[in-house]
Amino acid sequence: MTFSSEPPSQNTTNEIVDEETPLVPHKNDVYNRFTPSQKRLIVAMPACCGLIPFFVGGSFIPSIPQIAKDLGTTGDVISLGVSISVFAASVGSLCGAAYSTHYGRRPVYLTGLPLLIVGSLGVAFARTVPELMIWRFMQAFGASPGISVGAGVVGDIYCLEERGTAMGIFFSAILVGPAIAPLIGGFMAHYASWRVMQALLGLVNTFVFIWMFISFPETSHPGARGIEKARLEGGNVRWFINPLRPLALLRSPNILFMSIAGFFVLFTDYVLLVPIAYTIGERYDISNEFLIGACFLPVGIGNMMGAPLAGRISDRIVVQWREKRGRWYPEDRLRATFWGALVFVPLSTLFCGLLTEYVPGTLGLVLNLICFFFNGLGVDLVLSPAAAYIVDVLRDRSAEGMASNNGFRAFITSFAISGVLPSIDRYGVAVTNTAAAILSWVGCLMIWTVIAYGDKMRGWCDVGFTRE
Repeated sequence: MTFSSEPPSQNTTNEIVDEETPLVPHKNDVYNRFTPSQKRLIVAMPACCGLIPFFVGGSFIPSIPQIAKDLGTTGDVISLGVSISVFAASVGSLCGAAYSTHYGRRPVYLTGLPLLIVGSLGVAFARTVPELMIWRFMQAFGASPGISVGAGVVGDIYCLEERGTAMGIFFSAILVGPAIAPLIGGFMAHYASWRVMQALLGLVNTFVFIWMFISFPETSHPGARGIEKARLEGGNVRWFINPLRPLALLRSPNILFMSIAGFFVLFTDYVLLVPIAYTIGERYDISNEFLIGACFLPVGIGNMMGAPLAGRISDRIVVQWREKRGRWYPEDRLRATFWGALVFVPLSTLFCGLLTEYVPGTLGLVLNLICFFFNGLGVDLVLSPAAAYIVDVLRDRSAEGMASNNGFRAFITSFAISGVLPSIDRYGVAVTNTAAAILSWVGCLMIWTVIAYGDKMRGWCDVGFTRE
C-alpha cells in the first residue's frame, strides 16, 4: 500500500545522509528524500525489529511452567523473568532513543541487535535462575529500540497528514508478534524445548542484523542529529549520552498523562496474559503449552486489526478538525481513542475476570477468547493514535518522546507485573481484573483531559513542542 502520492525529490537514494548536509529549507522536502517504495522498505526493517520484543516476551510466557520445572523452582519466580525483561526494555528504550537522537537511528539498531543475539543464546543455555535473569535482561535490552526508535523512523519519513496511517501500519506489522509468538513458543516448548525457541531467536536475529547492516539507511532529518549540531558549532563530540535524558520530557503534563494512561490501558494485557497458564489453563483444563499459546491468538489478531484502523481514523480526524478549526490542534488525533479507552479495554478485562470465575466449560473459554480479541483491538485503538500524537508534538525528538513514554510505562509495568499472580492467588481473578478495568477507565479520563486542555498544558512546560 502506498502511503504517499507526492513526487520524490532528486535525492531518492537510500544512502546515509552526509553529516555535513545543511538543513533542508522547505518543510515538506525533508519527507521527500525517499520514494514511496523506499519508504515502505525502510519501515519494513524497523517493523521487523519491532517484532522482536514481542517474541522475546510472548514466546517465554507459555513456557513458564516448563521453565520452572526445568530449573527446579516455581512459576511465581520464573514470572519475574517477565518483569525483568520489561524493566530491561524500559532502560534499553531510553538509552536507544537518547543515542539515536545524537548519533542517528542506524547505529542504535546495529548495536542493539548483537546484544539481543548474545542474550538469546545465554537464555537458551541458562542452568540456574540467576543466569536466566541476567541473560533475559541482556536479551530484552538489545531488543528494546525496536519500537521507540522505529516510531522515530516513521516520523522521520512521513509528514503529518500521512503519519497516523503509516504509524498504524507499522504497529500492525509488529503486532503480528503477540499473535504468533506465544503460539510458536508454546509449540516449541511442548514438542521440543523452551531452550530451542530461545536459540532460534538468536539465529533469526543474526540474519536480521545482516539485513539491517546492508540495507538500512540513516533516516534522521539532515542537520537534526546532535553530532551534526556539535560539529557545526565547533563543539566537542560527546561519546557518552545521558540515557535518562528522554525522561526530562515527562516534565510536560501532556507526555506524562499519555504515558500513565498508556500504562493503565496496556496493563490490562498483562493481567490477562501473564497468568494465563494459571487462570484460563487451570480453569478449563488446558496444560498443553501449545494450546496455551494458541489462546493468545485473539489478542494478537485484535492488535493487528486495531493498529491500522486507529491510524486511518486518527489521520481523518486530524484533517477534519484542522479544517473545522482553521488551525492544527494536535490533541484532536487522540479523539480516535474513544471506543478503545472507554469501552473495549475496560469491559473486556472486567468480563474476562467474571467469566473465568463463574462460567465453566467450553462456553466460558469461548467467551474469554472473544474478550481477549476485544482487549487486543481496544489496546491498539488507544496506543496507536497516542504514539502518533507524541511524534506529532515532538517531531525533532520523536524517538526520545516515544522512549520517555514507553520507558516510563515499562518501568512501572515491570513492578506491577510481579503483583499479578500474588493478587490472583489472594483475591481471585475477578477482583484482580476488576481493579485493572477501573485503572483503565482512569487512563481514559486522563486522555480526555489532554484532549480538552492540551493547548494550555503544553504551555505550562514547553519541552520543544512542534509548531506547524
